[in-house]
Amino acid sequence: MKKLVPATIATLALLGMASTVQADFRTYRNACAACHSTGAAGAPKTGDKAAWKARIEAGMDILMKHAMEGKGAMPAKGGRPNLTEAQIKSVVEYMVAESK
Repeated sequence: MKKLVPATIATLALLGMASTVQADFRTYRNACAACHSTGAAGAPKTGDKAAWKARIEAGMDILMKHAMEGKGAMPAKGGRPNLTEAQIKSVVEYMVAESK
């Protein structure tokens, strides 16, 4: 029984992480993918290491500033004013992780 409790906790933690990743992907798909999967309006394509290299090196603070306030053709919060800063951060982290 003692070994079951840590295993259960670990399983629940992994399930929580999985649902967070799914939520991040859903937000990405619904708010960001139209441009970031195609490169529309000059958006760096998610997964394009060369396009993201300098952006990633600039740091998370700059990426968040651009995501929250908009940059170039991209409107603030990707045109989704209902998204929270935490949701935006999760999506930016998702795109960075996919583009390293």
